[in-house]
Amino acid sequence: MVGPPGPSLAALEASARERLDAAVWDYLATASGDGHTHRWNVAAWPRVRLAPHNLVDVSGLDTRLSLLGHELAAPVLLAPTAAHGMFHPDGEAATARGAAAAGALWVAATLATLAVEDIGAATTSPWWFQVYVQRDRDFTIELAARAQKAGASALVLTADLPVVATRDNDRRDVLGAAAGAVYGNLAPLDLRALAAGAHRSQNPHLDPRVTWDDVSWLRSAQRLPVIVKGVLRADEALRAVDHGAAAVIVSNHGGRALDTTPATADALPAVVSAVADRVPVLVDGGIRRGLDVAKALVLGASAVLVGRPYVWGLAVDGSDGVRAVLDVLQRELETAMALLGAPTLADLTPDLLWDTPASR
Repeated sequence: MVGPPGPSLAALEASARERLDAAVWDYLATASGDGHTHRWNVAAWPRVRLAPHNLVDVSGLDTRLSLLGHELAAPVLLAPTAAHGMFHPDGEAATARGAAAAGALWVAATLATLAVEDIGAATTSPWWFQVYVQRDRDFTIELAARAQKAGASALVLTADLPVVATRDNDRRDVLGAAAGAVYGNLAPLDLRALAAGAHRSQNPHLDPRVTWDDVSWLRSAQRLPVIVKGVLRADEALRAVDHGAAAVIVSNHGGRALDTTPATADALPAVVSAVADRVPVLVDGGIRRGLDVAKALVLGASAVLVGRPYVWGLAVDGSDGVRAVLDVLQRELETAMALLGAPTLADLTPDLLWDTPASR
């Protein structure tokens, strides 16, 4: 697929900022606290230094990935992000079309504009459904069952946000952005209370009593595999696996949860080592280049997820913008693989790291 470059993600970011209402942009771009973790996420990937193999036949490059029963064109997934209708009139339907055009798996959010039934009707590629455990547990399981019936093939349990983090821009602009969003899956709940919760750093429907035992509960209460998102510690990665997680996602919520947690690139190696191939390890946070994708796989990830970048594409050009982001990342990944002497994903191994004894 290596070919002429498409629009850079930086250019799409600038275009999205110009197009979006200031309050909506703040909602998308904001990080928690003083934004340290968000900045560290982006800065950590360029610090990873590589030691390429030369004189390798890279005339045939293969980025295909088999992940939890799905055959994907590349190891790049779309992370769950809220309320796509704030960024494009077609909302998640446009995201679904863009993902399908690129052969990518995407993760629909509990806080989606469209209800799961509408998401399923618009989707022709594999998709997972992100879950916040609600105080109303029956509602949580009912929503999971609806997602399965609509075609979701896994649940992604967000583990790192029992309460809403301190986000200064959200406090300033919540009435212009978050409270103006439509959450199709939460129609039976009190949405006015949901919006008011952002002012108190306490969503009235999120359940702060959730524990590791609830991973087992969620697995047993419905039929889809459960993936745990928000893992940074090696010991908690093992807990997730021991409680039946089908995969773990190394994530700090894009810097939108607890500020000053480490960059996901820094947390990834210890999680990979602890899990030891028992389940796939995925990672998100700060991915801005296909080279970052290659580095994540060299560090042991099975795949990456991107969040803000595809929303920039959605805001600029709907489904075509989402596809453009995925195409750029795949082209850059292929270029990186060729220059690393790694024609397949299986060749992206730790010996390609410069800062290891094997590469010196």
